[in-house]
Formats: sequence, structure tokens, C-alpha cells
Amino acid sequence: MVAATTSLLFIALLTVGLAAWTPSPQIQDPDADVVVVGAGISGLAAALEAGRQGARVQVIDMWSTFGGHAVLAGGVLNIVGTPVQEALGIEDSPELAYSDFMSWGEDPDPEWVRFYVNHSRELIYDWLIDMGVEFGAVGRNPGNSVPRVHRTQGGRDLVTTLYRECLQYPNITFTWNHKVTSLVKENNQVVGVWTENLRSGQRLRFPASAVVLATGGFQSNLQMVQEFWPDNLRFPDRLLMSAGINALGSGHALAQEVGGVLGYMDHQWNYSTAVPDPRYPGSDRGLFARSPLALWVNVEGKRFVNESESYKVTFPAVVNQESSSYWAIFDEEGREQFQMRGTTGWEDPSQVIFEQYPELVKTAPSIEELAVTIGVPPSVLKTTVNRYNSMVEKGKDQDFGRFDSARLPSEEILLNPHDPQKIERPPFYGLRTFPVTRKSMGGVLIDVSGRVLDRNGNPIKSLYAVGELTGFGRVNGKAGLEGTFLGPSIVTGRVGARTAVAELEQKPAKISRKTAHSGRSFPEAGPSVDNQVCLSCHDLPQLVATKRPGYDHFERAHGLVMERQDRCVTCHAEFVPVDMESHRFDRAAQVDNCQLCH
Repeated sequence: MVAATTSLLFIALLTVGLAAWTPSPQIQDPDADVVVVGAGISGLAAALEAGRQGARVQVIDMWSTFGGHAVLAGGVLNIVGTPVQEALGIEDSPELAYSDFMSWGEDPDPEWVRFYVNHSRELIYDWLIDMGVEFGAVGRNPGNSVPRVHRTQGGRDLVTTLYRECLQYPNITFTWNHKVTSLVKENNQVVGVWTENLRSGQRLRFPASAVVLATGGFQSNLQMVQEFWPDNLRFPDRLLMSAGINALGSGHALAQEVGGVLGYMDHQWNYSTAVPDPRYPGSDRGLFARSPLALWVNVEGKRFVNESESYKVTFPAVVNQESSSYWAIFDEEGREQFQMRGTTGWEDPSQVIFEQYPELVKTAPSIEELAVTIGVPPSVLKTTVNRYNSMVEKGKDQDFGRFDSARLPSEEILLNPHDPQKIERPPFYGLRTFPVTRKSMGGVLIDVSGRVLDRNGNPIKSLYAVGELTGFGRVNGKAGLEGTFLGPSIVTGRVGARTAVAELEQKPAKISRKTAHSGRSFPEAGPSVDNQVCLSCHDLPQLVATKRPGYDHFERAHGLVMERQDRCVTCHAEFVPVDMESHRFDRAAQVDNCQLCH
């Protein structure tokens, strides 16, 4: 018994000792011209811009893959004066766009707005077209005088395009699973970063002539969200989070440590329509979820807002109620139009939610029975639905102005491209819906060249910030026009990188681009290559079950693979034919796999 106790004590002391032990710091060599912190859309844009000019670029990300918050995005870009608009006969101009941005946003940065509307076609549209991005429909979201919100294949498509292009430049390198813990400042100049390897704990110093912070926002840090919550809004009794999982405000702290200043932090663009993410039980992670045909009722069973309005209108209406959650009511027709965003690997998200997670959505054969199920007065909900149906028949929403037969064609409004319909086709559904965090529109203050400013408004030498970390350059002010998040991320990323390269003491020489990776060029994996070949060396179930720091993405991706019973070579075709002695992971080939989960 004494021996056993002694052994346990020894193990406990050894565990404490290991936890306290920190590997000796090392200096990474050689120096980079530019270190980019973050591999989201603004970081990739910055890396590509600097790399194409010949700079030696080191991209560092705390995740094990690229994408950041943009992977969750719908992929729309607000661009002014494009060939797509011209082909449709849409007359747009920088002057008109400037007026829209300034009016809708209320207090955006005039310099950045002017720069954005004057250069969005060149810096976004032309640039992406050259890389093969395709643009589809153009919509007119609220606040825009004309349709200028350009739809792409999605945020995932945009970031994979940029990442794939970065891989073609030998002077652009990536370091994964490293968190930047501090900036190195010498003689009033930022000269590199310190990192921690999240898998091994090893500390590394990356020397650099310039540092570009592209770490994203803070909308997945509820403590920061509440600290900077707008004074005119009630803080919700439950607020979900749907920003990037690493949008924790790390870059804000880094910039402040060397004299950078934060501003407009209460400018937060949050959504009104989310449900708890069932993949994260017991957490506050949320999924965008809505039926565009639903009507919203509060805990009393009454409508309280125009459901098709911008979040500029609906979010305050939701959170300023006594209870910040509400019920979205719709019928079978509404279920067929159900939309979700942020899911991974679900071919039909509505089926998953409706059939596998009944706690998220309630159903009943009649409105009265649904009312009992969701806990609102049956007579009130019945009256609310009947009145709504009556107004649909008349073609005018007299209560909240959601629809009017005299309004512009609905297909011009991307936010709600469906005409109103009666809620009358059983079964009926009640989706308990919550407000959810999304984007930071304030942050590290920068000038129109992307340089981080100190409290006196002076640039901090060799430090730049881009993307959501800067509140997207504050082109939005208090409210976004839609497409004004990904677009400014690209613009600020390119501008910050241009400035960083221009201010290098030694100007880099151009470096030739490698041959483009054109997709898979591997032999087709025949039936002889099954999972047992891989699993003979890699105990995947054990690896996924063993929680290890820095392996979150690995665990989620491979957990999904096991759930779907995918073959290993579906994602790792570069290993075919299998060489048991040596096979190497191909980053370029792996880009093609993102679509399997996202």
C-alpha cells in the first residue's frame, strides 16, 4: 500500500514537473522579409501580394490549416463598377458607392471608404479573375443604391484559390500550429515574433524586417464581446458564437503590447438567426440557421420585427426584448427552404437538424399544438399566424412592412430572395433561435497604408495590420452593406503588404512563379488500396480519441472520415502507389480535399 502510494505521488510530481517544463527557446533561421501572422483571407492576400514582389514571406498560423473565419462565409464581395454590372446594365460609380457606405455605416472611416470604392475593382475583381475565380449573380442588399454585391462559389473557394496560388511561390512558406505570443521590438521597430508550438510547447523566434498582423477578430471571445458591448443594446441572456474558432482577439493584445491602439470596439456586426451547434454540446458555439419563409414570434407568441430586414434592424429588436431568444415559425414549405451555414460534412444540414437533433426544432400537426410544444399561448400564436396569412393574401405587411406588392423585385435582395407565402402546409415547425456573434468592425487602428498607429496617431515602424483585426479598415462603420467583410479583408491585406515591402530597407528581387498545381494528377486508387494498408501503421481511432494539443482540426476531420467510413486514399491519393518506406504529405494536393468537409 505504501509502495503504491509512493508511486502515485511520484507520478503526480512528475506530471507537475512536466507541465512546468518549457523547452529552451530557439531562433528560426533564415530571417524573413515579412512575417504574416494568420492564414485567413487577409493574411493569404498579404502573403501573396508580398511574395509576388519577391519578398521572403513566412506565414504563421495557430491552426493546422488555412482559411480562418472566411471558410464560414457565404462568399459575397461588394465591388464597384465591374464588367458583370456593366453587362447587366447596372450604372454604378465610386461616388454613388461612397454615399451608400457613408450613409448606411453612419460613422465609417472616410479615407478608407474613399480608397475602397475607388480601387475595389482593381484590387478585388481583376485580381481574383486572373486567378480563375468566377463571379455569378449580383444582388442589391439593403443600403446599396444599386446591385453591387457579387456572389462567388463561397468563402472556402476564395481562400483555397489564394492558398493554392501562394504555394506556387518558393519564397512563401507556412508554419502551422504555432501561436505568436509576442512581438519583438528593438530600437522602436518591430523586428520579428516569438511563437509557441502548440503541439510540442517549443518556443521559436522568427526574425523579420516587417510583421503583418492578420489574426482576425474577437467574436469568439465572449469576455471581450461583453467588455466592448454597445451601450444602446441589452446584453443577451444567451449569446452564441459563430465567428472563426480562433477569433479570440490575440492580435489585439499583440498590437497593444508594442503601443498599438484599439478603437471602435463596440462596432460589432452580429446575427439574429442561430441555433446551438450540436457538434459542441455544452458550449456556446452556434450555427447560422433560418428559413426565409418563417415569421418570428417572441415568448408571448407575437411578431416583433420585419424578419426580412437587415441585421442592422433585426439584431437590436431581438436582443432588446425581455428574452433574447425567439421562435421561428414555418411550415413544410418553409422547411424546404431552410438554410444553414457553418456545417461541416453535412450534405443536407436541414435533415440532420430536423431528424437527429429534435431538441433544436419542434414540430406539430397544427399551430395550436405547436404552441403548446414551444410553450407560448395557443390562442395568441394562432392569431399571429392567421393575421400574417391574411396580410400575405392582401400583398402588404401592415405591421412591419416585410412585403409590399409595390416594392422592388425580390430577386434583387440577396438577404431574402423568396416571396412571402402563407404558413399553412402542415406539419408546422418552431425553431428556437438565438442571437449570435459574427464580425468585429472595430479593432487595431491603422492608416490608409495599413500601418499600425500608436496613441499619438504615428505609425509603429515595421508593424502592419489587416483584415478583421482592423475592423476591415473601418469601411463599414456601425453596419455592413454585405460583401464588405471579405472584400475589405482582401484590400487591406494587399495594401498592408504593399506598404511593408515598399518600406523594406533592401528591396527584394522578383521571384519566378512555379508551375501551377492543376488539381489531382495521381493514379486512381484501385480496390487493392484499402484502409488496412494505412491503418497497419496509423491507429486512426486511437489518434482521434486521444486529445492532443494542436490537433483539433485533425481530430474533427478524421472523426468525420471514420463516421462516413471514407477510404484513406480519398484524401491522400498522393500516396498511391503506396511506398511503405517513404511517403510525403502534399499540401498542394490537400487543397482539393477541403470541399469534402466544407
